[in-house]
Amino acid sequence: MAATVRRQRPRRLACWALMAVLLADLLALSDTLAVMSVDLGSESMKVAIVKPGVPMEIVLNKESRRKTPVTVTLKENERFFGDSAASMAIKNPKATLRYFQHLLGKQEGNPHVALYRARFPEHELGFDPQRQTVHFQISPQLQFSPEEVLGMVLNYSRSLAEDFAEQPIKDAVITVPAFFNQAERRAVLQAARMAGLKVLQLINDNTATALSYGVFRRKDINTTAQNVMFYDMGSGSTVCTIVTYQTVKTKEAGMQPQLQIRGVGFDRTLGGLEMELRLREHLARLFNKQRKGQGAKDVRENPRAMAKLLREANRLKTVLSANADHMAQIEGLMDDVDFKAKVTRAEFEELCADLFERVPGPVQQALQSAEMNLDEVEQVILVGGATRVPKVQEVLLKAVGKEELGKNINADEAAAMGAVYQAAALSKAFKVKPFVVRDAVIYPILVEFTREVEEEPGVRSLKHNKRVLFSRMGPYPQRKVITFNRYNHDFNFHINYGDLGFLGPEDLRVFGSQNLTTVKLKGVGESFKKYPDYESKGIKAHFNLDESGVLSLIRVESVFETLVEDSPEEESTLTKLGNTISSLFGGGTTPDTKENGTDTVQEEEESPAEGSKDEPGEQAELKEEAEAPVEDTSPPPPTEPKEAAVPEEEKATEKENEEKPEAQKPVVYRALVTRSGF
Repeated sequence: MAATVRRQRPRRLACWALMAVLLADLLALSDTLAVMSVDLGSESMKVAIVKPGVPMEIVLNKESRRKTPVTVTLKENERFFGDSAASMAIKNPKATLRYFQHLLGKQEGNPHVALYRARFPEHELGFDPQRQTVHFQISPQLQFSPEEVLGMVLNYSRSLAEDFAEQPIKDAVITVPAFFNQAERRAVLQAARMAGLKVLQLINDNTATALSYGVFRRKDINTTAQNVMFYDMGSGSTVCTIVTYQTVKTKEAGMQPQLQIRGVGFDRTLGGLEMELRLREHLARLFNKQRKGQGAKDVRENPRAMAKLLREANRLKTVLSANADHMAQIEGLMDDVDFKAKVTRAEFEELCADLFERVPGPVQQALQSAEMNLDEVEQVILVGGATRVPKVQEVLLKAVGKEELGKNINADEAAAMGAVYQAAALSKAFKVKPFVVRDAVIYPILVEFTREVEEEPGVRSLKHNKRVLFSRMGPYPQRKVITFNRYNHDFNFHINYGDLGFLGPEDLRVFGSQNLTTVKLKGVGESFKKYPDYESKGIKAHFNLDESGVLSLIRVESVFETLVEDSPEEESTLTKLGNTISSLFGGGTTPDTKENGTDTVQEEEESPAEGSKDEPGEQAELKEEAEAPVEDTSPPPPTEPKEAAVPEEEKATEKENEEKPEAQKPVVYRALVTRSGF
């Protein structure tokens, strides 16, 4: 009996060892399951996570609060974040950085840079000649760009999420204002890379809010379109969004709810911060008036005193939202002198009268971009902390003409919850109920190029052409292809923003340069020399506007076509040759990426823009790609152009030719073109 037990013991040990290995694998797998979202506001941020057993939970910071100040204090050997940094703003205002997101993607001459200097004169902004941007000069040896400071904040948010989830987290969805342009979005992505985060998507905060609203009201969405307006006034800006909810039929999951962004209006500088700055200035005047005749210095010249006044102004604004008056008081404001003054709500509203007049502006912009009127909007919902100011609600209610304003959403956490739902949908570790999201392009993007034409025999002139790639309020993500039909040599084209007439003069100055980049193509002439007897099908440039709203030029290729006799032997040889070339140069398909609630765009052709009609046969063809195989997008080496496989658009022609073995069959060759500048 004892011998039998000894013989079985190694088997038991082996089983236990195998179970231990499997358990270790499961634990290692679980470490990669959690995802996070960061709702990055001007004043504070909210972090949310999803992990097994914890669906959509707001992360508590070290002070057990649900929102964390976006504040950083930088010293020679120390860094403080969140509430710790906010408490040091009074002791060391120069080293405490706030509201730095307003400087992302801005050149030194941008009006927002001048506005930041006026609002926070204690910060020294240096000039970076290489990037033509600004940086914070903390000390002669210590300087940081706004992107680096944001990277520190994102890294801190990641540490909060990891402590809360008790496991490492890399995947994240980050919210950005809907009005962010390409430079600002790329700046956020750069900051996330510094923080070691893998950004699944930059989602517009208004879209995230709309998604959160729809997810929790899924049963109320049906085939009848429902138009809802979200009015979001935060600390730094205001965005008004019109969203249409309805169920649509999808290929994968049948009837599913969908939200579509129909109209967007915004004001970059209208928010709670500007109201607090007005109150701070009012309190500074009162303090100077109290000390008049004592030979005292102006309180505005003392950064610590102004930091105290700004903190008191923030508190005062909150209290006056619920009370008719309140006593502002600061102990030891300056030179050990206490400050105490009564401020009424009427005085506050008078100080901000011009700001309240701007409240209806984003509403009108949103209606205009959506081509709708207020009668078509069923409900207006308030989002953002500054909408709690009674005067804002009063002016907005009058502007929209509704009986009441909707307050049935968490004004502070809706965007964070919508973003973390999208993070779970984009992650491969979770399966969520589909919710189709169709976001909209705010700033149109077009391609401009100049071509030499012969209007009369012997008379040649230059002709400027424009082609709209992504129109205003068009859906994204999507891919498009533009074909240049009249070039047989190297040439350049420009990628610019389109018509920005909907922006005011000041917004245009803040927007900056309307030129995104200039693309220089090389190898076009060489490809024509390599295939002199083949028919050119043009030079095709493939563009992608991804889920984050970031534009990229995937590849440029010169396409040629020729006809060959279609015999069984030749067909077999050509098929093998095509398959070989396809495998060598990335022509094969890759697994389709998960839609994650994003609607795909059907292929279609667009007509040329007005004022840019070409002669017959000279039009630059513009097509959208949808559900096409993804080819190798790595930049081609600057060597001799290479051939590629037969493209998708030729499949229909091939099928017809297969039915006629005696007919000629077209074969397409693609020569990759090198480009620079994008």
